[in-house]
Amino acid sequence: MKIQTFAYLRSISYIHTLLHPSLHQMNADASGKRRRNAQRRHDDADDVVPSIQSEGTRENELKGILNLLLLPDDHEKDHDDDLDQVSSTEDDQKLSLKENAQKSITESNSFDHDELEITERIRKRKKSRRESSSVLELKSGASADNGPSHLHQRRLWVKDRSGAWWQQCNHPDFPETEFKKAFRMGKSTFDMICEELNPTIAKGDTTLRNAIPVRQRVAVCLWRLATGDPLRLVSQRFGLGISTCHKLILEVCTAIRSVLMSKYLQWPDEFKIRKFKSEFESISGIPNVVGSMYTSHIPIAAPKVNITAYYNKKHTQRNQKNSYSVTVQGVADPRGVFTDVSIGWPGSMSDYEVLQKSALYEKANNGELSNGMWVVGSSGYPLMDWVLVPYSQQNLTWTQHAFNEKIQEIQKVSKDAFARLKGRWGCLKKRTEVKLQDLPIMLGACCVLHNICEFKNEEMDPELKVEVVDDEIIVPEVALRSVNSMKARDLIAHNLLHHGFAGTSFL
Repeated sequence: MKIQTFAYLRSISYIHTLLHPSLHQMNADASGKRRRNAQRRHDDADDVVPSIQSEGTRENELKGILNLLLLPDDHEKDHDDDLDQVSSTEDDQKLSLKENAQKSITESNSFDHDELEITERIRKRKKSRRESSSVLELKSGASADNGPSHLHQRRLWVKDRSGAWWQQCNHPDFPETEFKKAFRMGKSTFDMICEELNPTIAKGDTTLRNAIPVRQRVAVCLWRLATGDPLRLVSQRFGLGISTCHKLILEVCTAIRSVLMSKYLQWPDEFKIRKFKSEFESISGIPNVVGSMYTSHIPIAAPKVNITAYYNKKHTQRNQKNSYSVTVQGVADPRGVFTDVSIGWPGSMSDYEVLQKSALYEKANNGELSNGMWVVGSSGYPLMDWVLVPYSQQNLTWTQHAFNEKIQEIQKVSKDAFARLKGRWGCLKKRTEVKLQDLPIMLGACCVLHNICEFKNEEMDPELKVEVVDDEIIVPEVALRSVNSMKARDLIAHNLLHHGFAGTSFL
């Protein structure tokens, strides 16, 4: 008989231990049975079948015993499965508890960090207040002494820089020639500008720092305009921060335009117009001239927007590299003082386009330049009712040549004025680092300062003189704006030749 095997039996030795008593008894019974069967085999053959049946019965009993013995193993397996499930659930719960604990620890650390940061800020704030209080006590103690304090304590929020150069220049014994070389004007003119600007640019002291004096503010601005040095060098020269110098320069230039321009750069009144007519006529013999007009270009770095509008074709051809500029149109009186300026238009515009954008053009359209007054311009302007320009066509007559020679003497007045303007203020000769939107403020301040120097008869160092290169595009004669102006110019040319005012080349 084949005994069925089970997959769940854990150990054969375990089964043998359980079945050992029953198997021993079964072996003893089997031996006795065989002896009895041997004795009976001779007596009766029919006794064999019952014996076999009896043996089969015992085998069935053995099978039942085995099944009963294996039944606890099935229960044990089910029990183990239950234990595994419970253990898995417990592990999941432990993992969840661990994650929650770690999260709590992280949040606690973050809270502790924030708390430490807040505590550190409070500590620094208290320290700053204590230092401020000590400074105030020191100032109060010095004031209580009723005498000048010689304690040079270090101010809060101020970096210790050397301003020895400016202190030397500001000393009363500093030579006049050296002062004029540094700031393009004498001490008296400098003092006058400081006095005029004082109500606008003066600042008061604070508990943390002393205000920069007005004289130093003006000096920073004039030095920057005169030399064109970058802000880094200006900062080192005056012992101030770069951002402070930039701010001071814009503030002073703005004050010059708002306070001094209306006083030192204005269109002449009737009395001055008569005076200018007489002086220009004595120069050239051309009557009714009230001003000499010229347009110059100021180099700039390539702008970030609308770059083609500022592209200067003539400068590019001359310098053999891309050049960009803004324009300054100025009208000068016989002394070279500007009476009208138009500043900041893109360098690609022609002289006539710049003129059309100016306040002078609007003034002429309103009839304020009537009664035969002339503003003399170069060949970059068209001939108009109030703009007198030289002849530009080919094959000129002697009369026309004579007129062009005399009108150049008037043109020279404005060109020389621009030469002195750029010579005094070197920032106009270099590609400036000033922002494009701030450039008109700086250029306007330079024009006003130029007029002040001319009014005060400030002589310019010959080494500073520059040559002004013509940038105008010659306008052909077909661009005439008025037939009456053409007839008036021909009459002037005729009178010059026949009244002895022709140039020496025609004698």
